[in-house]
Amino acid sequence: MKNNLLIVEDHELTRFGLKTTFEDVEYVGTIYEASTGEEAVEIFKNNTINIIIMDLGLPKMNGIETTNVIRNINKDVKIIILTSHNDEKEVLSSLKAGANAYCSKEINLQRLVQVVQSVSEGAAWFDPSIAHIVLQATTNSKAQDLSSEYKNYDLTLREAQILKLMTEGCSNMEIAKKLVISVNTTKAHVASILQKLEVDDRLNAVLKAINNKIV
Repeated sequence: MKNNLLIVEDHELTRFGLKTTFEDVEYVGTIYEASTGEEAVEIFKNNTINIIIMDLGLPKMNGIETTNVIRNINKDVKIIILTSHNDEKEVLSSLKAGANAYCSKEINLQRLVQVVQSVSEGAAWFDPSIAHIVLQATTNSKAQDLSSEYKNYDLTLREAQILKLMTEGCSNMEIAKKLVISVNTTKAHVASILQKLEVDDRLNAVLKAINNKIV
């Protein structure tokens, strides 16, 4: 299945490089481009888009604001943040806005192609350079629910195995191959995990699992 891709980047040369990188990628269909958040929202409203690569440093409406607006239109779209900033506030704001992945602009382009494919298949991914920010910030947050550290989530052995693979950035397809089960069975387990952890999506499940040492 082809995924239509929207690249939101205000630097023309960077946008061109990203478009060129994804033009011959097998899982990518039509590629759209936007140089501002406002333009991205209009393109998203008028076209079927499955994946978005979003720059944070956009003029006027920044990448976090744009992500929020687009998430309100369609919560199922996959959004990959691509930025040169590793500021703690921006990282956490991006995740809160609903980003599925957070990548440094220094990432190897072929690695980015792999990350986007994994995210399109349901995985969450953090650049190694910001993983410690997420963990440290959630650990130090006054809003952290300390009681959840001791809560019994009643995960089965299989669900615990799958949750651990989710924290490693594995997609449903990759989990199914590693555990020698079907993709549909994997999806059913993931749905059960989300329900037991009382979260809405995989990203929050991963964050909760890491933060509270569930697996």
